[in-house]
Amino acid sequence: MLLVSSVSGWARTLRRHIHHLRSAAVLAVFFRLRVLADGRSQSSAINVSAVPSTWVLVATGIIVLGAAALIAFARLRAARAETARTHELAVHLEYERDLAQKELVRKLEQERELNKEKLQFESQLNEFEKYASLAQLALGAAHEINNPLLGILSHLELEWKDASGERRTEIEQCIEGARRISSAVHGLLDYARPGPLSLSQVDLSQLVSDALRFVAHQPLFRGLQLQNCVPHDLPMITADANQLSQVLMNLLLNAAQATPAGGSITVLAEKTRFADVIELRVRDTGTGIPEDILPHVFEPFFTTKRGKGTGLGLSITRNYVQRHGGEIHLDSYPEIGTVVRVTLPIHQPGRREPAGQEVIV
Repeated sequence: MLLVSSVSGWARTLRRHIHHLRSAAVLAVFFRLRVLADGRSQSSAINVSAVPSTWVLVATGIIVLGAAALIAFARLRAARAETARTHELAVHLEYERDLAQKELVRKLEQERELNKEKLQFESQLNEFEKYASLAQLALGAAHEINNPLLGILSHLELEWKDASGERRTEIEQCIEGARRISSAVHGLLDYARPGPLSLSQVDLSQLVSDALRFVAHQPLFRGLQLQNCVPHDLPMITADANQLSQVLMNLLLNAAQATPAGGSITVLAEKTRFADVIELRVRDTGTGIPEDILPHVFEPFFTTKRGKGTGLGLSITRNYVQRHGGEIHLDSYPEIGTVVRVTLPIHQPGRREPAGQEVIV
């Protein structure tokens, strides 16, 4: 806009000067001719020197016009130079504006990323605080509950041996409830104060085969198809076999509880390309998990199985997986099924590797 205004102003000024100079030259020639004509009418004798004077006047007008043209061209060159400087200034200002916009966008993106990281850190901090409180609660409750509970269970088992009929059934219900309490207490202890990792070389294919063979005879798995699709040539991984077995058992139990009769549970595993990582997947054809519940499945004590679980299974599972330096993710689609993905490193960086010891569960 500044460039166009400047060029227009210089053009108008140039046209105005050319017009004034041209008008002055024409008037000068006109008045000179008029004077000569008046002189001829008053004197019958024409002076021979008047003719050269006319040509001098014409030459003067041409010189004036030439001078005006030179001045006009000089001003035109000055206008072009000014236009070029104005254009360069406009280009420079536009370049600086683009740089300022890019810097502003970069600052906004940095601020957005910082806010995102801040929210993630605050969420993790809240989660750690919650887990710390839970750990203190678990450790305190375990000592207050577990010892009396063992005495109650022992007494109920003695009573059960001598009981019969309806009384025997009631005692069995009491024993089942006491065992559920004991299981919840042990789950709290495992979650709050897990023992150190006992690392060894684990054959994942054999571990999955043994786990499926064990659960195949459980009432919960009757009517379900259990498929082992773990290849036998997978590399062995360095892990705690007991914790890894408990991870697999928890995932299989959750899958069985969500899968109706006639459904299937499939265990798969493969080595990730370009990384020393094994991905273990447990896939079922169950009812799936609603979208609003999915973000809470790893929270302690969160359960949708009223009266059938403590809500610690997946929390303990994630804790064990993270202690191995792995990750766990869950994808679920209502009425289609659920896939749980567990990624585990083949080696444990920074930890002492076992000397060729293989654990077969």
